[in-house]
Amino acid sequence: MKFGISTFVTDEGIRPTTLARALEERGFDALFLAEHSHIPVSRQTPTPGGGELARKYYRTFDPFVALSAAAAVTDTLLLGTGVALVIQRDVIHTANEAASLDLVSNGRFLFGVGVGWNREEMRNHGTDPRTRGALLDEQLQAIKAMWTQEKAEFHGTYVDFDPIYAWPKPVSTPHPPIYIGGESPATLARLAAHGDAWLPRGHTEPETIREALRTLAEQGKPDIPVTVFGAARDEARIEGWAEAGVERVAFDLPTLSESDSLAVLDELAVLAQRYAG
Repeated sequence: MKFGISTFVTDEGIRPTTLARALEERGFDALFLAEHSHIPVSRQTPTPGGGELARKYYRTFDPFVALSAAAAVTDTLLLGTGVALVIQRDVIHTANEAASLDLVSNGRFLFGVGVGWNREEMRNHGTDPRTRGALLDEQLQAIKAMWTQEKAEFHGTYVDFDPIYAWPKPVSTPHPPIYIGGESPATLARLAAHGDAWLPRGHTEPETIREALRTLAEQGKPDIPVTVFGAARDEARIEGWAEAGVERVAFDLPTLSESDSLAVLDELAVLAQRYAG
């Protein structure tokens, strides 16, 4: 099994360049960065997991900028969004940013996407939370068209544009893999229809993953790569994920100072070495 890191890069923590170099030096194969453009001051949407919203949510770097910086100082590290909130983004700009990152990293980009949870944040971007799933489905189709067609066009309910030239094209063939984040039935349907890999969160039980992969295989989507992101140091669960067919575990790295982050990475690297292979 392979091991990576998922985290929030903020202005108060380790810089993305230092983090990326440290991951490559310690044998981690991938970095997944979260995205939040902002956090509304007045918010009724419950925090995932309950309690107060952690400070890191308020101060997150743009993941495409941070991953581009990471790409410039590494050679093999895979660079993923975990997850990009595409529903809050202009779809043409997003396709361009993702293709550009894939190009400058020489094909190391992993496009992790999700529908998000913060309804007030979505509304500030003009997104209706009630239709965000349908919007994301159309956005993914439109992005793939822009990545793969010389003259791309898309006509849907939420995304609509006549033929356009959209360059650069990604280096990855046919395009960067699209990792679908989440665990809901809607997520699995999106994965079957539009995704290349699955990005369930760290609380997902091994049996849940095993059952989902069995269902996907029955739907004609066998051998879906799985990366568990935001994983804790739970060795029993890691063993269960390995038996269920998980390809990669991306440990959750708290947002800490440079020295504290490096110390945690040293500990996680020792744990990863027990199961790597």
